[in-house]
Parts: sequence; structure tokens; C-alpha cells
Amino acid sequence: MADSAHTVLAGTRRTGPATGSGDARRSRDRLPVAAAAAAFTLAQLLLVRPGMGLGWDETIYVSQVAGHAPAAFFSAPRARGVSLLVAPVASWSSSTALLRCYLALLSGLGLYLALRVWRNLFPARVLALAGALFASLWVTLFYGPQAMPNLWVALGALACAGCFARARTDRHDPAVLPGLAGTACLMAWMRPMDAVWAVLPLLALTLPGRRRQPLAALLAGLVAGSAQWLIEAQTGYGGPLRRLSDASAIQGGLGWHFAVADQLRGLGGRTLCRPCAGALPHPLVTAWWYALPVLALTGLAVARRNRRTAPTAIALACAATAAFPYLFLIGYAAPRFLLPAYALLAVPVADALRHLVTRAADGARRRTPSRMALSRTALGLAALGLAVHLAVQYSVLSRTVDRTTADHRAWARAAAELHRLGLRPPCLLTGEAAIPIAFAAGCDSAATDGPNANTTPDAIEDTAGRLPVAALTTAGGSPPGYARAWPVHPFGDLRLYVAPRAQKGTGR
Repeated sequence: MADSAHTVLAGTRRTGPATGSGDARRSRDRLPVAAAAAAFTLAQLLLVRPGMGLGWDETIYVSQVAGHAPAAFFSAPRARGVSLLVAPVASWSSSTALLRCYLALLSGLGLYLALRVWRNLFPARVLALAGALFASLWVTLFYGPQAMPNLWVALGALACAGCFARARTDRHDPAVLPGLAGTACLMAWMRPMDAVWAVLPLLALTLPGRRRQPLAALLAGLVAGSAQWLIEAQTGYGGPLRRLSDASAIQGGLGWHFAVADQLRGLGGRTLCRPCAGALPHPLVTAWWYALPVLALTGLAVARRNRRTAPTAIALACAATAAFPYLFLIGYAAPRFLLPAYALLAVPVADALRHLVTRAADGARRRTPSRMALSRTALGLAALGLAVHLAVQYSVLSRTVDRTTADHRAWARAAAELHRLGLRPPCLLTGEAAIPIAFAAGCDSAATDGPNANTTPDAIEDTAGRLPVAALTTAGGSPPGYARAWPVHPFGDLRLYVAPRAQKGTGR
């Protein structure tokens, strides 16, 4: 067990130039990182079912480019980066399995490229371990093949911080400025405000001195990535400030909220904790979260000894600002919100673990019996901790995938039942879970209140006179006023109120 821990976590201690040609050395350096990225993709395909079906938010993003269903209402907090990301597949195919395979491959490639940015700043084995640690989290695996923005912000933040760290060590590197602009653009493309929080330390570091080129590259990337969001804010929301205000209202009002405990509750597999109540998960589920800041600070100490303080400090600073709004400014939680912080922390944490295990392995080879016993115990504990961590993450992932798959299949069954009742495109669906069920049925969706409000009761009644319309409620819920006279059809936990016009399409 001790030897296996040393092999996995320590790797080689040499960081100087390798023997042989430069091309051979670069090839050897790529292999560990490529292996970690490939394992990430493979784990997604094996552990997250490609046919899991689309989630609520995924439905909104995919529907913007899908050809088989109308676009769902796009609320103020969202940006269209994910829709453009999935367009090469979703625009011509309705296969969820194909979309998930495409995103799994793309996210594996993204992880590889983001880690490779840090080459020459950290040993290749440290970067490979960082990728493996980040990829081992259930939340990373769960969202890797999903049409959601947070993982892409995480990969962009990791690569952007790496480009900035390289700019400080080699100002003549021709890839640095395009890398800064491109990764900032990627983040802003996905979530503009998350991009700003993630690069705040980088912007701060460019202001005191004369680093005009990195500052210009970062700003250019942020503006380019946010351009569509800004134009849409001006044309559809009354300006960017009004859109930010609307987004804040939809998210419950941004302000001081201590959401640390909420994030801890989410670690047990709650993909959205809103409202966030109940007991905390088992300590084994949250233990890694408490260890994370300790290992990160240890990584900073290790970096000082190895003369790479600057890149480590940059990663830690960007992780802190990326996490801050989701820990202290929002009144609910979702594990995916902290993916950018986890990606940035992975590098210093991996550096710390490699250092600690290498020291323990060195002690195990010494002749002092007490030192050898202590070191072997430390290696054994490290291996045991790694095994427990992987087992816990797999357990949470498996339960989350099972629960999510069951929910998505229930939506598909409800859509099939609505088809049987005569609700076929063009059609309209309102009420409980209207957005994902409408997408599965090929219908439009509408709401008169809540974050996705986009119509009025009178407009729905008018539509019911022209097109098939249905309103959904829970078993114990009450139908909206316009649907009280419509025939009701119990279906599992739902009640389907189908407008009479829709029933005429059944031929009964």
C-alpha cells in the first residue's frame, strides 16, 4: 500500500532537464497529463450514463439551437456560450447520448489543454495529479458531459491563470497574450460575471505596474466574450445594469449570505440546494472539503521552497475570488458553482501532496527503525485516504446519476402521455416542470410567474383557442384559473390539465 501511494502521488523528484532530445522530453511530459485527461473522459462515459436525458437548465441551453423543439425562455442570468458549444451536435441531432459523448470528449480535451498551459511552471507529474484530483470529484464527473457552463468556466479559469503566470516568467512567449484573451473570452462567453470574479486578481496585478499588454488582452477577452450578452441586455432588458438587477432578483437578491454550510449540504449529491435545509452529509463526504484549504496553503509553502511562489499564489488568489460570490453573496447553493475554485486549487494541492508523500517515501528508505515505521504509516494513511476519497466520490456520483436519470425518464414519460392525449407540435405547455417536459414533447413552454415568466394568463387562454395547450400541476396542487374547467388526467405525481382543443386531436 505504501509503495502504491508513493507511485501514484509522488512520481519522480527530478525537475531538471531530462536526457535525450528536447522532442522526446516534451513527449514524455505530455503523457501523464494526457493520461489524466483521457481517464477523465473515459470515467464520464462509464459512470455518467450517456442516455441520462437532459436536465432543466440543459433543456434551456440546448433548446436555443435544437431543431425539434421551440427555444425555451432565456432568463437574465444566462449567457449563450453553452448553446453555441452544443450547436455542432444539437442543431441536427436530438440524441442525448450523442451530445453527452461529444461533451465528454470535449471536456477531456479541455482539461488537457488547461493543464498544459502550466508546463514549465510545475513538473508534469504534478499537473497530471492535479488533473486526476479535479476529475475524481463527483461534481466534475457529473457535469463533464452536461450542457452546463460551470465546468467550462473552471477550465477557462485554470488556463487563464496559467497564461498569466507564464507571462510573468517569460514576457516573450508568443502564446501568452492570445491565451489570456482566448481563455477570458471563453469564461465570459459562458458566464460573464463568473469570468470577472475569476480574473479579478489578474486585473489587480496588471494595474500597479506597466503590464499593459496582459491587461489589454484580459479586457479584450472579457469584452469579446460578453459582447452578445451586452447587446442582448441593451436590446431586450433596458441595458446591462437592468439585466444585472433582473438577474439578481431571479437569484433571490445578491447580498451578504453566508452560504458555506449550504455548499457543504450540496456535497451529498444535491445538484441544487434551494432552499438549502436539512442535516449536513456524513463527515466522510465532506472531509476532503475541510482538507482542501489546508493542502492549498501547504502547497504555497512547498512552492516557496521550490521557487514557484508566484504561479501558486496566482492560482490560489483566483480560486478565492471565484469562490467568494458563491460562498458569501448568494442565498442558495449548487456544487457546480465552485468548480472554478476546485480546478484552480487542484495544482497547489497536487504539489503539496506530491511533496508530502515524497518526503514520507524518503523517510521509509532510511535506516532508523522509528523513522521508517513512521514514514510507512504515513504512506499507508495516504493510500487509505485516497481509496476512501475515491469510494465516497463514486458513491455520491452513482446515487446522483440514478436519481437524476429517474427524474429525466419521468419527464419523458409525461411527454409521451401528453402526446397520447393529443398534445402535439405546435403546442404549448405550462405549469410544473413545463420546460423539460415541453422540450421532450416538442412543445413551447410558458410561465406567468417565477424566474421564467414570459406570458400572461390571457395570452395562454388565447393560445388554447388556436393550438393544443396543457397545464401541469403536482398531485396536491391547484390548476391555474384558466385551466380549471379543462379535463384532468392523473399521471404519477402530476395532474395534466389538457385544453379541449388538444383532445380533439386524438380522434376520440
